[in-house]
Amino acid sequence: VNNSTMPSLRASYEVGLDFLEFLGQRISKTDRNELRDIYNFEFKRFATMTQSHLLSRISSICFTRFIYMKLRCSQKCQIDVSLLGESYAVEVHYKVHHHGHFPATMYFEFCPEADPPGSAKPFCIVRELEAVVQSGLAETLGPESPYNPKQNRRLRPEKRIVEEGVPPERLSIYLSLEDSERLSPPVRQQLPRSKEIVRVLDSQLCMKNYTECFHLLLHLEEIQMEVDIKKYDLYGKTMTLDKSNKKLLILKVPGVAENRPSVLRGDTLNVCLSEDRNQPITVYQGYVHRVELDRVKLGFSKKLLQKFVSNMKFDVEFNINRFPIRLQHRAVELAGQHGLGDVLFPSDKGTGHTALPHLSMFNKDLENNPEQKAAVQHILSGTSKPAPYLIFGPPGTGKTVTVVEAIKQVNKSKATTHILACAPSNSACDLLCERLLGYVDGHRLYRLCAPSRDLRTLPQKLNWNEAQDSFLLPSRQSLMDYSVIVVTLVTAGRLVTGGVGKGHFTHIFIDEAGQAMEPECIIGIAGLLDPEKGQLVLAGDPKQLGPVLRSPLAQLHGLGQSLLERLMKQNALYQKSQDGHSGFDTRFVTKLLRNYRSHPAILTIPNELFYENELQVFANQMEREAFCHWEHLPKKGFPVVFHGVMGKDEREANSPSFFNVTEIEVIVSYLNKLIQTQGKKGLPKLSTNDIGIITPYRKQVEKIRKALNTVAELNKWKDIKVGSVEEFQGQERKVIIVSTVRSSVNYVKMDQDFNIGFLSNEKRFNVAMTRAKALLIVVGNPVILSKDPTWQRFIRYCELEQGYTGFDYKDAEGEEDVVSRLASLKISSDGTQPCVTLSDLKCSYIMCLYDSLRVCV
Repeated sequence: VNNSTMPSLRASYEVGLDFLEFLGQRISKTDRNELRDIYNFEFKRFATMTQSHLLSRISSICFTRFIYMKLRCSQKCQIDVSLLGESYAVEVHYKVHHHGHFPATMYFEFCPEADPPGSAKPFCIVRELEAVVQSGLAETLGPESPYNPKQNRRLRPEKRIVEEGVPPERLSIYLSLEDSERLSPPVRQQLPRSKEIVRVLDSQLCMKNYTECFHLLLHLEEIQMEVDIKKYDLYGKTMTLDKSNKKLLILKVPGVAENRPSVLRGDTLNVCLSEDRNQPITVYQGYVHRVELDRVKLGFSKKLLQKFVSNMKFDVEFNINRFPIRLQHRAVELAGQHGLGDVLFPSDKGTGHTALPHLSMFNKDLENNPEQKAAVQHILSGTSKPAPYLIFGPPGTGKTVTVVEAIKQVNKSKATTHILACAPSNSACDLLCERLLGYVDGHRLYRLCAPSRDLRTLPQKLNWNEAQDSFLLPSRQSLMDYSVIVVTLVTAGRLVTGGVGKGHFTHIFIDEAGQAMEPECIIGIAGLLDPEKGQLVLAGDPKQLGPVLRSPLAQLHGLGQSLLERLMKQNALYQKSQDGHSGFDTRFVTKLLRNYRSHPAILTIPNELFYENELQVFANQMEREAFCHWEHLPKKGFPVVFHGVMGKDEREANSPSFFNVTEIEVIVSYLNKLIQTQGKKGLPKLSTNDIGIITPYRKQVEKIRKALNTVAELNKWKDIKVGSVEEFQGQERKVIIVSTVRSSVNYVKMDQDFNIGFLSNEKRFNVAMTRAKALLIVVGNPVILSKDPTWQRFIRYCELEQGYTGFDYKDAEGEEDVVSRLASLKISSDGTQPCVTLSDLKCSYIMCLYDSLRVCV
């Protein structure tokens, strides 16, 4: 700190008085009086001395904490310790071996001479340092611009004239449910009447309030969706004419490939001329005809096309797709109308013990798996009806294999059976359909897709379906001819309006049921399932990730809980018996126990924390032990690595998402090691499909992808899948690398409040840790992660098994304690002047001089 910038003693005195006034009600009256006494005794006494006289009486300077690493490379730096206009230069030596950000808090205690000795109270100066060690790659990946959360968003014009656009082909059925909207937007805006909302939300869910409760939760979710979508609005953007179709305009939308914002074929967005400021403003509605990487092709009215010229500036508004919400509203109403009480809130009345049929399995592997075989037998015999039958499938236990086998067996059992097979996502439905091919007559198996589905995304194995045009709903008569229909839950809503009556489907299977909100799950049930004769089968894992929601309030009150999870948590039929027996009632639920995916070391902690140590290792020995002798393992035979990193979570521009370049450096080093060793010394050859990189933050995904395209040695692996935990659920890889990102205690509370990241989200942890078959590498800050008991258990496990490497976080434990103690003492009026109180540090008087910090009592 330059001496010329130091305040005069009088100015410092006035600052001290201002601080005492600022304290106000922030501390107790006793503390305030004590501070004033200390201030008057010490500060005013010091003010009567000259600066040189004061300094001459300092007898000692005590360094109570600095970071010291017994590591390779050494660097030194100088800091100034300024005291009332004069300063001392203190040289600090860092010895570091790892890349990263290494903070240190320097605490200098000054002890003036006094008569009698020891009567003067000491005071101190605090300095915060940080050593940064990084490579050229880290500099390349660093923030492109300073983080600025403020965005110049504008209010959308209220008075408007809307010019309808031109929808794409095959969208007539998709739009035919416009009239199914239960409430118009003006009515929704009247919903928040606090007393009524509290009454509904605080009521225990039952069939009597089922429809009312979910209508309200869906409206809360939709309102949040409408708020969130506005942050993607664009201003002053140009469009270009599509050369292949002169009736379409092309708009660049950054982030659309990552669903930020989510834009699908058939969605609409609005544009208006940027220069148009006089209301009512003419707004042109554009239908999305096609989504391509970072651009969308839009169909507008002739009125806009006729006046369109190049470089014309537009403001763009994004809209949510209300179609799924409408279907959910309708589904929860139909649930009441069609008497689904015994399905949604089941009891064991009417159910007995039925002899299980002897079956010859299509998949012979199931013959040797007692749990899978029993689940298929119970489903075929209908032991649970009218209650749903649940397949509880922990990671890698063959849940989907069991569902597919059950569908095959049911289809074979009677010619009159009609099966609806659903899942929340297209990928899960495609997988079901692929595995049924060859076992169900192709002319009796139908894969119904939403009109928003891009035909090019259909797997090649399903090309047989193109002739049927899987986007068009067949006539009611031809629809009744199919014995198995595979469809997403949302698109299943089209079957209700397509003429399929209640009771047509004898069996309804919902795979990945834990990932769907309950109202979404009901779309595939209400109006389609006979509540007495029909058999509902739900397959999933309540210990893995559930549905993704926008509204924290809707999440808090249960909308984020799937039907599967609600039944397993709240209904006694699906819980372990309390009479001393440890198992589930197999008439209603089967828990699969044999894991066919992972090495036992990878499975140990998830098994202990989430599955009561019941999972059994049945993965192929050669595959699961493929990396047990990899030379870069901290311990041979233990293919789990926790690499400790002291990184820094950063943000850039106006993106709220975090990234950590130090962790990316470590990831790149491991990828290089895998490239150099693959195919050698008994290690398998690896392709891009054998490796997955999981991280919870979108910006970290973006930076890792940039690194893969930047590092020349990784060119062959630049297409490795990098994604969030949600994107990896249901998938597996030989090698999984996890980047946790979090490195600042300041943001942990944010993660907890918004349910992001890995901390405080056990389900996200569970999914991430159970994707790997043969090698799991986790990169993260152990100091921060250890604050969570789940992560603390995992890190401790790695330490005990000698799988821990990287930064020795015990070196930072004392530092963190000092920082937290100092932080707990600071009170800030404007965010720039930390004020430190006294008791914990045993100081009577503290001066913090760092950047803009000034004298504080």
